[in-house]
This record gives sequence, C-alpha cells and structure tokens, in this order.
Amino acid sequence: MKWLTSRCTSGIIVLIRKVELKEGFHLTHCFFVSDLHGSINRYRTLFSLIEEETPDGIFIGGDILPSGMAALASADSPPGDFLGGFFTTELIRLKDKLAEKYPRIFIILGNDDGRFEETTMLDPTSPGIWEYIHNRRIDFGKFIVYGYSYVPPTPFQLKDWERYDVSRYVDPGCISPEEGRRSVPVSEDEKKYTTIEIDLKSLVKRDDPGKAILLFHTPPYQTKLDRAALDEIMVDHVPLDVNVGSIAVRRFIEARQPLVTLHGHVHESARLTGSWKDRISKTYCFSAAHDGPELALVRFDPECPWDAQRELIRV
Repeated sequence: MKWLTSRCTSGIIVLIRKVELKEGFHLTHCFFVSDLHGSINRYRTLFSLIEEETPDGIFIGGDILPSGMAALASADSPPGDFLGGFFTTELIRLKDKLAEKYPRIFIILGNDDGRFEETTMLDPTSPGIWEYIHNRRIDFGKFIVYGYSYVPPTPFQLKDWERYDVSRYVDPGCISPEEGRRSVPVSEDEKKYTTIEIDLKSLVKRDDPGKAILLFHTPPYQTKLDRAALDEIMVDHVPLDVNVGSIAVRRFIEARQPLVTLHGHVHESARLTGSWKDRISKTYCFSAAHDGPELALVRFDPECPWDAQRELIRV
C-alpha cells in the first residue's frame, strides 16, 4: 500500500479506495472556496454542489460578505443582513435536507469583511451550521484545522483584518494598520505592535503541523498565489512590489511544513501566473481566489493533496 499512496494519480486513487475502504479507511472529500464577496449566484451554485456531492468538509477562506460598495453597485448582492439572512437561511435549509450528511463548514472572514460580523459568527445560540475558526485550532478527523484572517497592510481603508507582517514596514501605496477605519475598536498597542508573525507562533505553538490544514486569507509571499496586477505602477517614483502576500506566512510554512495551506485575497493571481497552486517544500498551497464571474471550486483530499483539482463553474 505504501507505494500506491506515494504515487497517487486519479487512476490509483480508485484502486486505493477499493482496498482501503475494505479496512474501514475513509478518504476525506473537501471543497475550498474563497472571495465570494456576497455573490448569491456563486453561493447558490456552491450549495447545489454540496447537496449533490455531500463532501466531508467545506473551507471558506474569507471575503464572504458583500462589501459596502459592491452591495450598492451590484444586483447580485442581496440587500440587508447577508450573514444573518440569506447565508444562514440557506445553510439551515441545506442542513435540514442533508441531515447526517451535512458537512463540517469551516469559515474565516477576510479583509473586505467587517469584524463586527464576528458577533454573528460566534453567536452561541446559532444552529451550529458553521465553525468559525479564525485564530482557532479544531480537530477534523485525523487532521487539525487552523484558521487565520489577517493580511499585511493594503491600500484599502478598512483595517479590521490587517496586521503588520514581520515588522512595522508598509509597502509604498499602502495604508498602515494604525490608520484607516475599523468596525470594531482595538487598542493602540494592538495596532502598532501585533504582527502576523507573532500571531502564527501563538496560534500553532509547538503543535506538530504535519497533519494540519491551515485556512488563511492571505497567500504566502513570492509564490504563484500572491501575484497582483501592479506591473509598472509607481508611487513616489518607487515601483510597487507585484507580490503582495505575507512574508510571515511564507516563513511559517517553510519552518513548520503543514500538510495543506488554503489561501485567497489576490483575485488575479491564477490568471497572471497560470497556476492556482504552489508547493513550498512538503506543503501544498492552494488558492481559490478568482477574478472572473465563475465559482472557483478547489476539490481536495488531504490524504492525497497532490491530486487536488480546481474547476471554474459557470453560475
């Protein structure tokens, strides 16, 4: 069996399923999506696929809500309380229909989501239809899931989910976490001195991440997943860095080598680099960010992460 699992292709996966299932083994079918920005058409497509395929786990990687401007400008974003309205209603319907086949749904917020929505995400009276995992560790079968929402400083005004990365440096054209606006107040010390690097050390501690799935919003720095469309753009005669991911996340992956990391945030990265996945030593890194109208759906099995597939589904 060892040589089969180390050379897993689509054809060999079928053989493994037949042999291992006889021994009570269960392969884990997962979906990963990100940056849906409140698009009801994308969400309805996702919910239909969940109903059809009944995966074990769903990972939703931030920027799940309509932004303020998008909600005003797009007929594809419903009015009113998206999270407590459409999103919750549809998941309750799905849970009632699927019953024991209802998947575990792991969610984080992203930099375009107001942090005030954490109140709803963490509401103890909610019907248990999702698991909010920002800055949390949760068991998922034989795997461990961690979630982390913060991104390095951006040019955008909303700073709820922005942190300094490894130092108090801010790229040209970006606004520091000490400026901009927030939907939830935080201390001046948190704004100035907390970094993504410090957070990740506190989150994972001394755990062995060899069986870990990390759900990030930011991608790691200088990979195929963090390439932005910033070519030949200058700020104060300084060219902008086209790689906008997190140095801290990159260093964490290099040092700790988790099994799988999931990312979003940079919508155009796959179009610009030609790839939605990358690998840092032993770690498989996937992005579900997408800058087209389709739903970008990554299907993966943490038992065979090298066999992950992404599909762009018309909505």
